[in-house]
Amino acid sequence: MEKLQDVVEERVEQKRDYRLYEIIKRSIDVVGAFMGLIILSPILIIVAMIIKIESRGPIIFSQIRVGLNGKEFKMYKFRSMVENAEELKSGLESKNEMSGPMFKIKDDPRITRIGKFIRKTSIDELPQLINVIKGEMSLVGPRPSLPNEVKEFEEWMHERLTVKPGLTCYWQVSGRNNIDFEDWMKLDIKYVRERNIFIDIKLIFRTAIMLLGDKNAV
Repeated sequence: MEKLQDVVEERVEQKRDYRLYEIIKRSIDVVGAFMGLIILSPILIIVAMIIKIESRGPIIFSQIRVGLNGKEFKMYKFRSMVENAEELKSGLESKNEMSGPMFKIKDDPRITRIGKFIRKTSIDELPQLINVIKGEMSLVGPRPSLPNEVKEFEEWMHERLTVKPGLTCYWQVSGRNNIDFEDWMKLDIKYVRERNIFIDIKLIFRTAIMLLGDKNAV
């Protein structure tokens, strides 16, 4: 009976620690996202103006992604491609350089000149700070996948959907497109199982450094 009581108390303590972690994490998300939008507002305005001047189409590109527990939401990015990028994708499938259901090519002809820069610096992801404020994403978590990608997940990969998707994660700061799809999923599961405030803060700082330019970004 004493061993059973110890197990029960340990689980109660784990749940308490997890709730505290979630409260602190959400606080960091909200404060960090608001501060990010304010501090980076000059950059956001300049990028928005250049996108509008350089090519036709909206400044912000929105796309349906899969979030916490499989719930879909609309994710925001600065548009980095030409307006008809999705129509041109079918003709580029044979050049896909990513394994699994992902699609990426290093010299994608659909990317605009400003698009190359904002992808290299990850500035194209900054509008997702709005998703963070709305509670659809976190500053740190697995990158949100497309619905058609999730359909091709192996069973063990669905564990990454048990936490909110994030702006950054292990994959984002560990090589990105030099990491194959299965290893990417393993990194996400690693985060889900080991996540804590220290890891979150470390990943946030490593991502901030990437704004200076990431050689692995495309």
